[in-house]
Amino acid sequence: MKFGFVLPFGDARAAAELAYLAERSGWDGFFVWEPVWGVDAWVSLTAAAMRTRRIRLGTMLTPLSRMRPWKLASESATLDNLSNGRVIISVGLGAIDTGFEAFGEATERKIRAELLDEGLDILTGLWRGQPFTYAGKHYQVKETTFFPPPPPVQQPRIPIWVVGAWPRPKSMQRVLRYDGLLPMGMDERGRPRQLYPEEIQTVKAFIETNRAETTPFDIVVEGVTPGEDPDRAGEVVRPWALAGATWWIEARWETGSNSREQLEQRLRQGPPRLG
Repeated sequence: MKFGFVLPFGDARAAAELAYLAERSGWDGFFVWEPVWGVDAWVSLTAAAMRTRRIRLGTMLTPLSRMRPWKLASESATLDNLSNGRVIISVGLGAIDTGFEAFGEATERKIRAELLDEGLDILTGLWRGQPFTYAGKHYQVKETTFFPPPPPVQQPRIPIWVVGAWPRPKSMQRVLRYDGLLPMGMDERGRPRQLYPEEIQTVKAFIETNRAETTPFDIVVEGVTPGEDPDRAGEVVRPWALAGATWWIEARWETGSNSREQLEQRLRQGPPRLG
């Protein structure tokens, strides 16, 4: 299992400094969230890339339904080249209470799902290079030869982790086309619910049975562990690892914006110890 840390707040300078600390402290990945309006995720990750050499850098997550997919393709490919192939993109429909309506973004779930699917088609198509055209319900792209950037270092593509609502068929079919799952439980009424480690085993079996691609695939879970006790932290994570999860993301979303010291302390304590 690999261990990542998501930055719940902070500007690009903080991202650079804390990513450097994360790398020195043995973490495998450093992630930032991508707001509708706020500190730019890709500027922050670029700053982090300039201070690090090994650690993976990614978003947690990118709400692609409200973005221009060609801009994301440019940003991510540029950073993948700068970082020598260390980028991961996590995508989902996004949380509409983070400013979607205020800025006139689509809020209907069906529309956002359509935009997400088309956006992923364009993102991966542009990474493959020209000639590329696309004719969708929401997006149309004509072939262009106007200074296309170099392709990403990572091939066949930058890894894409997708939020999947288990056991929703349409959501899980989207997941199967890409490189990782951020699992979210969904009850019969369409309400989010907690998933448990034993369910991850079922999800993993579903993916292995139904995924056609042979490229590596990650199952990513998040939570909070006690950094002062690495063995106890390992006990929190171990059931997920045994069930088939490949990444644990330390996600301290409740940490206040004036508590950088708490983030630094947890980073220095290092990732959980599975033994």
